[in-house]
Amino acid sequence: MPEESRADRFKRLATKRTQNVLHALRVLGNCASRGQYEYTAEDVGKIFRAIENQVAEIKAKFKGNDRLEFRL
Repeated sequence: MPEESRADRFKRLATKRTQNVLHALRVLGNCASRGQYEYTAEDVGKIFRAIENQVAEIKAKFKGNDRLEFRL
């Protein structure tokens, strides 16, 4: 069996890891149920600041690669 290319390895791992992140976010969304949980706006703010800070750090790592352009 031929060795996996770096591009193929990236696609395989990035796809699975992205799926894991999206799943974790969906599960976190279950905590929004006021019938099951009690939380404050401050609690929610802390959660989203932590998530947004981590996303910003990861984006910066990818942007450090001059060959990459983000198109949203």
